[in-house]
Amino acid sequence: MIQKYLYGVPFDTESVVAPIPASQGEPPVGTVKTSESGFCFACPLAEGDRVYGLGEATRGINKRGFVYVSDNVDDGLHTENKQRMYAAHNFIVISGQQNLGLFFDYPARIRFDIGFTRRDWLEVTCERADLALYVITGDSACDVVKQFRAIIGRSYIPPKFAFGFGQSRYGYKTQADFEEVVAKHRQAHIPLDMVYMDIDYMDHYKDFTVNPENFPDFSGFVSKMKEQGVRLVPIVDAGVKEEAGYSVCDEGKEKGYFCKRADGTDFEGTVWPGWSHFPDVLNPEARAWFGSQYKALTDCGIEGFWNDMNEPAIFYSREGLAERLDHPPVPHEDGTIDQFGQAIGWLNLSNAPEDYARFYHKVDGKMVRHDQVHNLYGYNMTRAASEGLASIAPGKRFLLFSRSSCIGMHRYGGVWTGDNHSWWSHLLLNLKMLPSLNMCGFLYVGADLGGFNADTSRDLLLRWLALGVFTPLMRNHSGCDTRRQEFYQFEGPEDFRSVIETRYRLIPYLYSEYMKAALNGDMLFKPLAFVYPEDEIALQTEDQLMLGNEVMIAPVYTQNATGRMVYLPEEMLFVKFGPEGRITQEVLPAGTHFVKVALNEVPLFIRKGACIPVADPAQTVADIDPATIRMIGWPGASYDRYDDDGVTIPAE
Repeated sequence: MIQKYLYGVPFDTESVVAPIPASQGEPPVGTVKTSESGFCFACPLAEGDRVYGLGEATRGINKRGFVYVSDNVDDGLHTENKQRMYAAHNFIVISGQQNLGLFFDYPARIRFDIGFTRRDWLEVTCERADLALYVITGDSACDVVKQFRAIIGRSYIPPKFAFGFGQSRYGYKTQADFEEVVAKHRQAHIPLDMVYMDIDYMDHYKDFTVNPENFPDFSGFVSKMKEQGVRLVPIVDAGVKEEAGYSVCDEGKEKGYFCKRADGTDFEGTVWPGWSHFPDVLNPEARAWFGSQYKALTDCGIEGFWNDMNEPAIFYSREGLAERLDHPPVPHEDGTIDQFGQAIGWLNLSNAPEDYARFYHKVDGKMVRHDQVHNLYGYNMTRAASEGLASIAPGKRFLLFSRSSCIGMHRYGGVWTGDNHSWWSHLLLNLKMLPSLNMCGFLYVGADLGGFNADTSRDLLLRWLALGVFTPLMRNHSGCDTRRQEFYQFEGPEDFRSVIETRYRLIPYLYSEYMKAALNGDMLFKPLAFVYPEDEIALQTEDQLMLGNEVMIAPVYTQNATGRMVYLPEEMLFVKFGPEGRITQEVLPAGTHFVKVALNEVPLFIRKGACIPVADPAQTVADIDPATIRMIGWPGASYDRYDDDGVTIPAE
């Protein structure tokens, strides 16, 4: 059952698409207090209650015991003490004595104290009492999630090629850089479907442009790559460079499509292009205009994009810089000023809250200050892209994912989890985010495999790729100032081939389960607790996940490990995919086991009575031969495999 409670004058986020009538009176659980100073929902937590959800967030699958803040921020240092990240996913599930879902449809900063201040107490607070609260009661945690997914709309469905492997690095600049990546994959017979283009492909970081010196015939280059089975996937940033003669800037200013200051002038902040304007993607006219700009790249043959810097990230504004310069740093007692500290500590202007209060959106003829709808920006930038692409090529699927998001954007694109680090802890964090993101509607998800920041190691990259085998978005990506982490930077390329080939062997299963989850409003990844709610050990297990309806995954995530301990809630078939097409199978009884997993192997477990389809590996998704598909699993089991053309958007 779903009940909706309205407080004040909520902003229409369009996160919920199903018509839910407002209920009268008080919610059936908890207490709500509203005042001029804000909103507070509070309810007790029983001793055994677990709290799930919040999508992209730090720490565990069970969120109890910490404070989380939905306030999208460009911060790549995802340590355990961080309360907020790039996304805002305000849905939680309380599972224990009862199964209860709570969705706080609120577009600005909101705080979840989940048993942190008091172990037995949940408190959700925000500064304005203008929101919609949805209360969902169900028979199980899975039931609650399915009801929620039903009211927020169908998850984004990517093209089939997007389930292939992609290579990326911030630092590929020239046509030769991309050609090298493709050539070395093909020479080593390592599958590859996509190479991603970070900001250096642009002409002076201007959206929807290509550097003419580095790519003198971009359309021809895109076509050449496609002939080799590879699609180029360029980045698009939120900031539009301020430059006379740059058509996107000129047209946006002329038509009033950029966010405004209070005095009606165009707001300016710096990001990669320098001084920039920000498209008012909450204004339907401006959103349609910005979405139409993607045609400049689709006309060149581009079929996928990743949207970035769309929290939106702002290095500093004109006002913020001027205010800081008017108040110079206080000297030390000896009269000196630490120059490095002055630049890094005193200025410290990046993503300043004051800047988000300096510009406005035009919504239904009214000016709305950005900080009051901050979490909607990335969502609506990707919505602009999705709607624009739907107009450019009706009925065709495009690859599309974003860094910043909130619930609602799941209908328009996927997400990657931002600028992580080459840390073993972030491999585990990647695993734990998967079911939480699924609960909030985001199915096409992935992380920067190997880590974006810091220097990866060979074993970390191989272990992370072995997890990435199962994530819909499988991309190796790294920063320009880190160790190169393409497979050919390391010894033993055959080990990388073994792991990445396993992805392509499993695509018949992974694609089928993804599509079933998307079309049926289900989760692709579930915590063990969702499937085995009566099993006390399963309730506590957070480093293993259920994938689809047949498989459990348990990746190795510790340095120098030869394997790991695995808990099986029931008898399962332990399967390892190894080099040269080797597949080993062993029946293991319910209980705890140490399983050996080499660096060139990918393990999974098939539930009793089930089987899954696998194919021979191929160099691209399009090259997978359906005639090679066979079932592995339990004798006598059957599997209902979903398949389609991978290009056309399925009917609702």
